[in-house]
Amino acid sequence: MNVPTPHNQAKAGEIASTVIMSGDPLRAKFIAENYLQDAKCFNSVRGMLGYTGYYKGKEVSTMGHGMGMPSMGIYTYELYNYYGVENIIRVGSAGGLRDDVKLRDIVIAMGACTNSNYGKQFQLPGTFAPIASYPLLEKAIETARDQNLDVKVGNIFTSDTFYEDTPTQEAWKKMGVLAVEMEAAALYMNAARAGKNALCICTVSDLPFTGEACTSEERQTSFTQMMELALEMVCKL
Repeated sequence: MNVPTPHNQAKAGEIASTVIMSGDPLRAKFIAENYLQDAKCFNSVRGMLGYTGYYKGKEVSTMGHGMGMPSMGIYTYELYNYYGVENIIRVGSAGGLRDDVKLRDIVIAMGACTNSNYGKQFQLPGTFAPIASYPLLEKAIETARDQNLDVKVGNIFTSDTFYEDTPTQEAWKKMGVLAVEMEAAALYMNAARAGKNALCICTVSDLPFTGEACTSEERQTSFTQMMELALEMVCKL
């Protein structure tokens, strides 16, 4: 497929090799307006905003990916396969599951369990385990140490359902899963298939078992430690 695509109006060369993505396109806009120099909008199709600019002299793009694995699957597939993107770092929100995960903790997803059938398309003779790209994982942990950030690293759960008819979160918690979100497994599978790199970093926005939660505005603009962690990582790529 040639570019632009049905979902992205960017021309060839307008997207950096590393893209920081968020479910909320307004978080991508916040990153561009508050951290990037000379940021230019390359996409507004369907309101899925994307910008390219410079952070400490390093070219980087930031873009929304929407909610759920199908939406993440579309945008990351096009970035990897049509726009030559090498690294995608998701900066998202997640619900904390394990007892030691608190509101606003930063979780780095080493792996992403899922209840989705997204992986069926690859026709594998078994179950694929979606995992982060080690070079990005290593740089994230290294950067977090440099910033004195207390991050939690481990397994997360990517769910197809936000409102579950039969709740399963307690079962995932028993297996040591840190948090639940809705996109990382698709990101990791697309990266694996394309031979590219991916990492999901989340800020805990709510705690399903206690009812604690951040507001939508707080999710959009106040998770700055996670954003700065991702941006500092870009400087090391």
